[in-house]
Amino acid sequence: MRMTPRLNMAKQEPNYEVLAGAGGVALGEARTNHEGRKAILLVRGNEDTSEFESLVDTMGISIVEAIHQAGEPDPKGYFGKGRLQDISDELRLRVDRHPWQGVDLVLIHTNATPRQLVSVSDATSVEVWDRVRLLLSLFTAHANSLEARTQVRIARLQSDRTVLRELANQTTTGERAGYGGGGVTALQAVIANVNRELTSLRRRQLKHSKAQAERRRQRTRSGAVTIGIAGYTNAGKSSFFLKMSGKEVLVEDKLFSTLETTVGRLATSPRVLLADTIGFVDNLPNATLDAFRATLSEALECDMLMVLVDAGDPFDEFERKIAATQREINYRYFGENTLDDFNERKLMCVLTKIETISSAELAEKQAIVQNHGYPNPLSISVHQNLGLAELQEAMLEELFGQPVVIELSSSPTGRSVEGYLSDVYDAGMIIDKQRRENGDLLVKVWISQPSLARLVSNSEGRIEVK
Repeated sequence: MRMTPRLNMAKQEPNYEVLAGAGGVALGEARTNHEGRKAILLVRGNEDTSEFESLVDTMGISIVEAIHQAGEPDPKGYFGKGRLQDISDELRLRVDRHPWQGVDLVLIHTNATPRQLVSVSDATSVEVWDRVRLLLSLFTAHANSLEARTQVRIARLQSDRTVLRELANQTTTGERAGYGGGGVTALQAVIANVNRELTSLRRRQLKHSKAQAERRRQRTRSGAVTIGIAGYTNAGKSSFFLKMSGKEVLVEDKLFSTLETTVGRLATSPRVLLADTIGFVDNLPNATLDAFRATLSEALECDMLMVLVDAGDPFDEFERKIAATQREINYRYFGENTLDDFNERKLMCVLTKIETISSAELAEKQAIVQNHGYPNPLSISVHQNLGLAELQEAMLEELFGQPVVIELSSSPTGRSVEGYLSDVYDAGMIIDKQRRENGDLLVKVWISQPSLARLVSNSEGRIEVK
């Protein structure tokens, strides 16, 4: 199959050509709308395909048939050569009303090697996605901001490059007839273009990352503290963020509906910020997820990390997602440390969507979370307002310790008690206040020690800690 490369085809026409024999490497911009496409799914053994199918469904793609083959994956073609040939014949000879009529996509239920992608693409002559390419296509569809599109494009090009290098290797070793009639020279030119685009995109990403880091430093200097919201995709992070901050974010019961980081303040406190970002997912290669390093940093470089876990998942899914989340947190948040070190890095685990399960099931899942190293998990329902007040108090206590009682008095120079009270509102979260007979105020407030020290030092002795 021969194909002439063209640039920016996604903008010019509705059909998106795919590099011949490259298992899904697109020429020009990637397709963003896959609604209505039909696919067949290749599965080895009795692997659970529920999460994979949920990802596919999120994109509006229909799986018309799942094809299973027993045994370990073939290192060259994932399926055996004979089975791939049967699938190829079926795709080529299908007639009207055939169950596979309209199928233009083959899905592989694994993180396939470049060799496997190329082999399946060669055998079937249709576009091929493994789990990584499925996720990248989903990311592409959900990337709305320039930041997200840059990150997704980097991840996609990195993945494409591995396949292109496999094609180049096969061409030079004589395993294939040549690339589009141009041989290895044409393929090397494509790889060179990919490398140039990657260099340009990484420059852009670095610039954005530096700007992001500077914003974090400015927030820290102002006395603000940040709570990063993390967890497996679709754990309820965006719903929780919206409830606690009142800031508008996309809330959908879909996987990876959030790809950017959104920062907003806790509605009741001007100095407590919440950062919502992309969710974790199991078995996504680090090289792919590293393209989202800047986005993840916004939530993970925080004063406290809040890990959300969907309590409504079945027990086996619950266990798997907890383990995947723990691996990511160990790698990206604690670094070389472990979850046993809570003094340096503050961490809190919260079970969400508890309205969907019984109290007995909730108790079992709390025990599972504790066995994974998360002490004293809290439980909430955003939709039914369960446990939110208790959670907020626990968040503030973890960040600030116990609330502080301070006395405010008017200044002889003319500044009123209300003026100092306004400063306190700006610096912390007031939970109680009492006016004395002489007009002074006793105020109970959640506040960080640095912010409290600044208040006292700038008050000319009119703010005192009791």
